[in-house]
Amino acid sequence: MLLGDSIFDNAAYVTAGAPDVVRQVRQRLPYGSKATLAAVDGSKTRDLREQLRRLPTDATHLVVSAGGNDALDSSDFLTTSARSTAEALLGLADIGDEFERGYLAMLAGVLARGLPTAICTIYYPRFPEAVLQRMAVTALTVFNDCIIRAAFAHGLPLLDLRSICTEEGDYANPIEPSARGGEKIARAIVEAVEYGSDGGRTEVFI
Repeated sequence: MLLGDSIFDNAAYVTAGAPDVVRQVRQRLPYGSKATLAAVDGSKTRDLREQLRRLPTDATHLVVSAGGNDALDSSDFLTTSARSTAEALLGLADIGDEFERGYLAMLAGVLARGLPTAICTIYYPRFPEAVLQRMAVTALTVFNDCIIRAAFAHGLPLLDLRSICTEEGDYANPIEPSARGGEKIARAIVEAVEYGSDGGRTEVFI
């Protein structure tokens, strides 16, 4: 089961006729396996509650990519003036604290299902403006730190999308994966499902 946002639900962004992420996952799974897309473009962490309600009874593994839209909702902060570096850092800390509360609540609901679960970091955007790109990458460290620590705390496999989608061709636009990027993501998903540790130890897939 793929849960989350348009990192998985990217059919609207790939070139006509090109495969989306879930289709590429299906192509790589062992014969007889299934992959189901519950992720919805535009979803935030709080929206996974509804996605979990649609969980089929035969689900065996959950893969979650969430948080990117939460970060987008906070992007106005990047252009807000501050009187000091301390004020800017404290504002970013407040955003991180709010995100962490929501993310951990979401993850608790996912883990309550008792199924092997893998989670994803938020990949870097590909903004054409160098200054905006640099600010976004820096701000995302606050969000990704929460996700990485959650993976460590629960011993979950971690798909580090920052190290998976690294080239211009991996993006259909500044924030959505292309078919090529989706292929890389799909490969990591299948590796995490097939080889991810269930022994309480985090393994990172790149």
